[in-house]
Amino acid sequence: MRKIVLMMSVSLDGYIEGPGRDIGWHRVDEELHRYFNDVVAGMGGLLSGRVTHELMAAFWPTADTDPEATPVTAEFAAIWREIPKIVYSRTLEDAGWNTTVVREVVPEEVRALTEQPGGDLGLGGADLAAAFLRHDLVDEFHICVHPVLVGAGKPLFPAPGTPAALRLIESRTFGNGVVLLRHERDRAAGRVLVTQ
Repeated sequence: MRKIVLMMSVSLDGYIEGPGRDIGWHRVDEELHRYFNDVVAGMGGLLSGRVTHELMAAFWPTADTDPEATPVTAEFAAIWREIPKIVYSRTLEDAGWNTTVVREVVPEEVRALTEQPGGDLGLGGADLAAAFLRHDLVDEFHICVHPVLVGAGKPLFPAPGTPAALRLIESRTFGNGVVLLRHERDRAAGRVLVTQ
């Protein structure tokens, strides 16, 4: 059975973007980009919300036509175009680029997706991730922590959150100071109980 894998970059203080949707602080160099390419190329699909999908669709479909594009950028453009995508949106009618539009996060439909053959499914976007977490649908977390304090913006995990027990399965430090933390959902431990 394939997994739902939340993949996000976050500042040390927990933001996926700064004020005004600023992501200029992301430290994506060739080494980190190569890691992203390798992981996404092995996936069976990408799940995102409308905002994340539109951000990606505004750049990646033609990124490899830019004469200044690096080889890893050109490679990811091809990966992104070809990989099946599901965008969760109540307003989009058509999203193009091998994308299916789904209106709501329905746990039974998501579980049916995980039972299909193919690679794991990458999940992106804080709002969509929050919906998946509420339904306990995230199996694994690939969080890249960037060595920067943003101070304000959009947090990865909104408050109040959904408690869940996790198990660390990998950590890796990239040359640019970004730290990958991979955790899997520890379903045997159940949900974490918070007491005061």
